[in-house]
Amino acid sequence: MAVEVITIKDKGDSVDTFFDPESVAIIGASNSPFNLGATICRTLHEFSSFDGRVYAVNRKGEAVHGCEGFVSVTDIPGDVDLAVIITPADVVPFFVKQCGEKGIGHIVIESAGFSEGGESGRTMQKEIDETAREQGIRIMGPNCLGVLNARNQFCCFYGIFEDSFEAFMSEPGTVSYIIQSGGVVAVILESLVKDVVKVNKAISIGNKSDVDEADMIEYLDRDDTTEVIGMYLENIQQGRKFLDAARGVRKPILAFKVGRTDEGALAAQSHTAGMANNDAIFEGVCRQAGIIRVNSISELHSLPKIFTSMPPLRGPRIAVFTNSGAFGGITADLLVDAGLEMARLSPETQEKLSRTGQIFNVSNPIDLGPALSMQTFMDIFDILLSSDEVDGLLPIPSLWHPMIIDAIGELVKKCHHYRKPAAIYTPNAVYRTVSYRNEYQVPLFESPEEAVRALQVSYQHYLYSLRKDAESYPVCNGESAWNGKLHQGVA
Repeated sequence: MAVEVITIKDKGDSVDTFFDPESVAIIGASNSPFNLGATICRTLHEFSSFDGRVYAVNRKGEAVHGCEGFVSVTDIPGDVDLAVIITPADVVPFFVKQCGEKGIGHIVIESAGFSEGGESGRTMQKEIDETAREQGIRIMGPNCLGVLNARNQFCCFYGIFEDSFEAFMSEPGTVSYIIQSGGVVAVILESLVKDVVKVNKAISIGNKSDVDEADMIEYLDRDDTTEVIGMYLENIQQGRKFLDAARGVRKPILAFKVGRTDEGALAAQSHTAGMANNDAIFEGVCRQAGIIRVNSISELHSLPKIFTSMPPLRGPRIAVFTNSGAFGGITADLLVDAGLEMARLSPETQEKLSRTGQIFNVSNPIDLGPALSMQTFMDIFDILLSSDEVDGLLPIPSLWHPMIIDAIGELVKKCHHYRKPAAIYTPNAVYRTVSYRNEYQVPLFESPEEAVRALQVSYQHYLYSLRKDAESYPVCNGESAWNGKLHQGVA
């Protein structure tokens, strides 16, 4: 018996199985009307290309949406890698024990009503935790949605319909999310449908009785298909573990945390049972760990494209060019407020710009005027991006001609050639911006504030990267590159 327990523990040590199981048991899936487990069976068997075995466990042992049915987990022939439990809370401890008997090393508990639900819930939670420790089982949840992996189309979210599944999964991306709330997962996935960035993996960790944000940060850091990590958190239960996990990551980490006010903290406690941490402490942890703290849910899905579509911003000096003098002034204020700088263009650079075409103003911000050609745009891009006076661009062209969209596409290529970013905003109604972005797959931001914020976080991550490099290697000449950047105040 002791040998068997060790085997189970070894099997449960890794979290990779949550994302790539070969076999899954959906406990609580039945053919009853509005059954939530049934929607998971339907997703995996009818919508997804996931090629693992999927079983339904219910009182009648009936098949559900083509998934073979069993009365008990232990009746399933062969090994089962992952169990997804979506039953009333009071029977969950029983099924966790049954999974232990079967040798299942990973369980997603989607049922609610545990430590967030009062004393009886906390008692059931304790029973589950004890079983998991004894059997070496890794638990995700309870009170969660589990995982979505666009790479292999494995998804154990309940309530997904075919059109939504196609929208989320048809094109795997490089941005992955760790989220305590199922509702926030839905908002982000829907928002990315009309953007140039797409989801790679989405993880709903809920009450995180076992698997937490630190485990998932470490997993996504190892994941070669993840370029950016986004997080929505309501509390941090193991601060040192979280700090150590994030500190070792070189990928951008964007975090939005609720609970800045007493009322927000109380709401978070009732939602996922975690005491919201002191906000000032969390802010300090983010700075130490190199985490970019975002200000809204919308920033979690709007900002990643500055990392996936553009090189990093390696300095604070930004050149603005626009067809609208008003937006030149608006963005100048925004850039300064963000701790960035309006690039000072030398007479030589201004002279080069003046020879490109009919430009109204060649100092920064550059007023393009309406009469421009593709060649004029190409010349302006080359002049600004090749200049040592400029670290990044904030283009604000009016989309009055199809040629300008083509020019934006060429700008993206030139940014990679010169290794300098551009945060592109087109002064249109949001619906038009989203339409252009989706049709032409160009990384457009939806407001000047959003574009400036993207440049700010790109520079912030670059400075964090310098610091992490300095912590990994000895300082040179008594001063690290990070220390030389501190006076600029963005980090």
